[in-house]
Amino acid sequence: MVRTWLTDRFGVDVPLVGAPMAGVGDGRLAAAVSATGGLGVIGVPPKAPASWISQQAAVAAAGGRPYGIGLMAWALRDNPGQLDAVLEARPALASVSFGDFAGYVEPLRRAGIVVAVQAGTTEEARAAERAGADVVVARGAEGGGHGRNEVATLPLLQGVLDAVSVPVLAAGGIATARGLAAVLAAGAEGGWAGTAFLGCAETMLSEAGRERVLATGETGTAYGRVFDVAQHLAWPPEFGGRALRNAFFDRWNGHEEELAADEAARAELESARVEGDFDTAYVYAGQAVGLVERQRTAADVVAAFATAATLLGRFGRP
Repeated sequence: MVRTWLTDRFGVDVPLVGAPMAGVGDGRLAAAVSATGGLGVIGVPPKAPASWISQQAAVAAAGGRPYGIGLMAWALRDNPGQLDAVLEARPALASVSFGDFAGYVEPLRRAGIVVAVQAGTTEEARAAERAGADVVVARGAEGGGHGRNEVATLPLLQGVLDAVSVPVLAAGGIATARGLAAVLAAGAEGGWAGTAFLGCAETMLSEAGRERVLATGETGTAYGRVFDVAQHLAWPPEFGGRALRNAFFDRWNGHEEELAADEAARAELESARVEGDFDTAYVYAGQAVGLVERQRTAADVVAAFATAATLLGRFGRP
């Protein structure tokens, strides 16, 4: 076993956090990741009511292992009950990122919750440390879901490790033990991985969605705001999303202003989500999706990550 700040702080066996994936990772996935040695995190959708958080926290906590909850800072302004629900649930970790996060850090810390902030630039990592974050997640542009598209994981991780004194986790492109070993060797206290779990039955993805993930190669993702604009979601424009590329994205990429006013397109996207038509509907995923080749359980994924210790052991050989 590799011991780091992450394993020691949360009593986990593998220095790995299952990234919060709104709409994909609820209490069931978080519980499965935590039960098998990692730290599972619930992804909270921006419009989820406080009751949903309470319900999913109960599921994640049922196994008696530490877990986390991931919040979107920009969504809390109009949905403050989400923060209240997290404070009541008292998870081991809360991630609050993407937007004006500074005002939410101290209330969470006062409740005894470890606070993580995802940073897409070195300056954003410095801001997180100034706000009092306990741990910074250096999230590179390769990562799935929402975040900045400005700096790749490796150069970002190097810059953040030199810039802050708090523990640093690495996110973006980490889907196997090789990736985890690489960021640990660089000085990260652990990995923050989401795409690696997209092939798991414990996610909220439909069977058709999982099949789409498994069939997609390393060049099959695209970054942009198409899906957010179509849904009229108020994501700050600097935080686009990386998803599996499809016909709907290609049709509207570069035409977001027109898309915002097209109610038919919005209805088309919503219908496709219900029907499981992934030529139109989205699945957020990172560039590591090409490494997700078959359906596995969360336990299988965590166990595979744990072999990073063997790879790191090579450094000690003569």
